[in-house]
Amino acid sequence: MTPGCISVDESGNRLFLSDSNHHRIIIFSGNGKILDCIGSAPGFEDGEFESAKLARPAASFYHADEDCLYFVDSENHAIRRADMGTRVLETLYPPCNTNKKKNGLWSWIVNKLGMEKDADTKPAEFDSGLLMFPWHLIKLVDGDLFIINRSFETLWIMALASGEIKEVVRGIPKVLEICGEMIMEKLAVLNKMPHDWLQQQVDSNFSLEGIPYAGLMSSLATFQDDIVICDTVAQRILRLNGESGDFTNLEFSNFGILGLPYWFSFPLERVCAVGNLIRGANADHFQSFSFLPGKINIQLMVEIPEDTELVEPLQDGCIWRLARGAAAVVSGVEDLVASSAKVGVAQQWYDELDNLAFFTPEPESDAEEENTTLDTPFQEEKVRIDCAVNTSPGTSEVIVYAALYLKLKRNPNSQERNPEKNAARILNILEPEKSGKITRESCIQFLSKWNEDVEDLIFMKPLHVRIGLESLSHPKAENAKETVLTETSIQVNVFL
Repeated sequence: MTPGCISVDESGNRLFLSDSNHHRIIIFSGNGKILDCIGSAPGFEDGEFESAKLARPAASFYHADEDCLYFVDSENHAIRRADMGTRVLETLYPPCNTNKKKNGLWSWIVNKLGMEKDADTKPAEFDSGLLMFPWHLIKLVDGDLFIINRSFETLWIMALASGEIKEVVRGIPKVLEICGEMIMEKLAVLNKMPHDWLQQQVDSNFSLEGIPYAGLMSSLATFQDDIVICDTVAQRILRLNGESGDFTNLEFSNFGILGLPYWFSFPLERVCAVGNLIRGANADHFQSFSFLPGKINIQLMVEIPEDTELVEPLQDGCIWRLARGAAAVVSGVEDLVASSAKVGVAQQWYDELDNLAFFTPEPESDAEEENTTLDTPFQEEKVRIDCAVNTSPGTSEVIVYAALYLKLKRNPNSQERNPEKNAARILNILEPEKSGKITRESCIQFLSKWNEDVEDLIFMKPLHVRIGLESLSHPKAENAKETVLTETSIQVNVFL
């Protein structure tokens, strides 16, 4: 995570973290449990939280009466509103075309092919020079919004009800004249912060004359009796106890709800043919098999590094499966009702359309129960990933991406702490022998300096597995008009 700004809903025990560089807003409880996530990828698109697109979101505030979160979408030069009840994101400013979401069959096909465009949610008529790279957000009692850019050189005054910009104020002196007292009032809690920690933040955050920590204005919030602040240097969330004055790192849980990071899956991928198999980018594991056409049940047994442990079970939302060539991934619906006809790529395409048109989803269950049912079985040192594909005669490839959340195992017999050694262990797991010496040393110094207890650091290990399949011709049946299909099960052992 790359924490940028934070706001709170104390009555609902929720905090809203702008994970700016990952173009999403993470919603979590006071004890660090991740509850929801707004945004799926960089871009500019309204809609449900899972499909909405943002570009470096920043400051936010929660409107309790509307049960909505208003936030600054910085690089889209926009103000967005997320309805927490319906889980739908919309753009307050600039005004956008109303035809934001198309649910027709053609739109689904275009989306499957990776050809969907964001034109329907782009501003209809937008003066790009009016609202440029906003960052801070202050809600006034009379219903107006103060929107300030990161350098405090421009202030936009917006009517919250209509989304209309009423006035634009330029120049730092004029901006501070209008909202300087509000900035100072919000930064007053920094007096409780250790001076050495504040000094570390000066170089990475904007400062004003007389207000040295102005850039932290939207990076802190009071929650209950504590102060929650985004440490943009060490990329962590700190919680300062109001009574004792002690710092603690806010530990997150339930990472699986975030799903597979958007940068793992791409609509198109460069590949090249090697012999009779197709190979793409470097993978953690590549293996090829030869079977008769039919259904192939693939079970991946992933052995995690011996000095690490899983933070939580791998959930299905953190796995991406893809088949290309003479194979098609069997979805949950297709797995229940197996087809007796010949399976081909074209047939699978029509089957997917049929399932989309006629399949009625079951009522949604409680989020806690749903997450439990989707957990992928795992042992202490192994993770199991299941994937089923239908194959026709020819060459095909199955690609599996997954996100594993790990941390280093603690040695109960060792009382010695060596942050540099532990940082080197993490780097070896994430980038074994790939990074240069200078880059490697810089990463080790950074991790050991800003995270004293590196053994508690949770990191994500991406998994990339490719399986090549060569399907022979169909066996001859007694009746020449019939097609004989087989069902095969294979186990693939993967070592990270």
